[in-house]
Amino acid sequence: MKSELTIKMARCKGCGICVAFCPKEVLAIDELGKVKVVQGDACIACGQCEMRCPDYAIFVDKVKEAAV
Repeated sequence: MKSELTIKMARCKGCGICVAFCPKEVLAIDELGKVKVVQGDACIACGQCEMRCPDYAIFVDKVKEAAV
């Protein structure tokens, strides 16, 4: 299952909790101190980042892959 990550930059305070809990290292903190997606294709849509974000700044939407 693929996913689409949405980050509300105005809400993100750069605490790094989402980065720490991501099992696939999809997220990182950028040079401005905000979260960014660095390996979007590696996301397994586990939702750890969304569940643990204290500021409700990140959302994981599961996207079904098209059948061949």
